Amino acid sequence: MKVLVAVKRIKSEMNPFDEIAVEEAVKLKERGIAKEVIVVSIGKPAVQEIIRAALARGADRGLWVETEETLQPLAIAKILKSIAEQELPQIILLGKQAVDDDNNQTGQMLAGLLNWPQGTFASKLEIENNSAKVTREVDGGLETLLLKLPAVITTDLRLNEPRYLSLPNIVQAKKKPITAIPQTIKTQSKQQIINTTEPEKQRLGIRVNSVTELLAKIRPVIS
Repeated sequence: MKVLVAVKRIKSEMNPFDEIAVEEAVKLKERGIAKEVIVVSIGKPAVQEIIRAALARGADRGLWVETEETLQPLAIAKILKSIAEQELPQIILLGKQAVDDDNNQTGQMLAGLLNWPQGTFASKLEIENNSAKVTREVDGGLETLLLKLPAVITTDLRLNEPRYLSLPNIVQAKKKPITAIPQTIKTQSKQQIINTTEPEKQRLGIRVNSVTELLAKIRPVIS
């Protein structure tokens, strides 16, 4: 079995949900279910750092799709579809959403483009008899799906706890291959990010020595 993991870069770190996807793929390999784990990331040269981090966690090789564009979920899904058609994985794992834009769309769109079954928000994953049993959290509790492979699965926080990177694994990851792929899929963004601002810094608290002093501080605020 071959597992494809798509990861996204947030500043200089991997998206937390993608870390969980990588961890789950590596666990499948450690249990002898997967033979190869391939990590894919799309973007500028800096995303190679994120691929190396995934390789240090146990992935076998990386694919870097070179682009200077800021791509929307549909464009990303189309690129991943093209890679899936070349690599022929049995499972594609993605974080359920990126923590910068919170779109939560790429996995679902990818499953639709490939016409594969999908299991989103996975909190438990079991592979048996060429099928994936996915437990997912829904409003009413837990839902269990049985998906015939190949399938697209997006990961939630409760699926696992990513391992820490050890120095020997980081060194070993430098020897693993990363293949650069030019971005050839035509993309047309219908959305434009006009501006991004950081949240306002919270005002620092103050220390008071008595209830009387506390009341003197808060009365002007609540009056």
